[in-house]
Amino acid sequence: MAARAYWQGQIRLALVAIPVELYSATKAGSKIRFNQIHEPSGKRISHEKVVPGIGPVDKEEIIRGYEVSKGSYVLLEDEEIEAVRIESRRTLELVQFVDSGEIDPLYFERPYYVAPQDELAEEAFVVLREALRQAKKVALGQLSVRGSEKLVAIKPCGKGLLLETLRYADEVREGQAFFDEIDDAKPKKELLDLATTLIDQKSAPFDASEFEDRYSEALRGLIEKKRKAKKGEAVIEDVDEPGEGRGGNVVDLMAALKKSVGDEKKPAAKKGSRAKKSA
Repeated sequence: MAARAYWQGQIRLALVAIPVELYSATKAGSKIRFNQIHEPSGKRISHEKVVPGIGPVDKEEIIRGYEVSKGSYVLLEDEEIEAVRIESRRTLELVQFVDSGEIDPLYFERPYYVAPQDELAEEAFVVLREALRQAKKVALGQLSVRGSEKLVAIKPCGKGLLLETLRYADEVREGQAFFDEIDDAKPKKELLDLATTLIDQKSAPFDASEFEDRYSEALRGLIEKKRKAKKGEAVIEDVDEPGEGRGGNVVDLMAALKKSVGDEKKPAAKKGSRAKKSA
């Protein structure tokens, strides 16, 4: 089944308009979702809308409200909310360009692939892509879609473009408040050298396919065993904890780093992980 475009419109750079389509760059993947079940009957539990002291209420009696103080709400009709929704626009205007490494990763939210709508749009699309690549810049704009306005960044991605929605400034917490209590002292050179050596030994090109969601895989295995087990029978398995544990509150950091570096130098034993694909 062909992917459905999240948005269709045009990217505008001054007087140049490029018809494009946006496609989500991510998918749900291997996430496992559970339902709440009434154990005696085996039926799924439904959640009723209730008011404390009153009980279940009809859908027609429900209105949206914004809490301005504890227990005090400003009530809003659907028509009032609809009136201030941002009209979806078919034009994404590029209003600013910044250095590719200037945007803090904290601001990045969700990625989308950008592709030209047709062959006629390809020439201008390629010019924009290569101009961004040559200038080492990221384009910024605001995308109006589905009633809201999103800040977005656009950069080259192979033969296409990658659009990433960004969080606004008031959606990001300042990290410094969490780091104030950390000591400013520099680490000992020998410790730093050992840690750097360990990092060098473990460095490799990033390949997301080398990592698996072990929790989801374990859940799938548990679900399959439970499906085959007798009704009501529990399936409990012990899970080995990685490593040997701390064994105490005092850690000899120097000894631990030296042992880690030494272990990394030993020939790798055969593992149960999948083999690399041959070229």
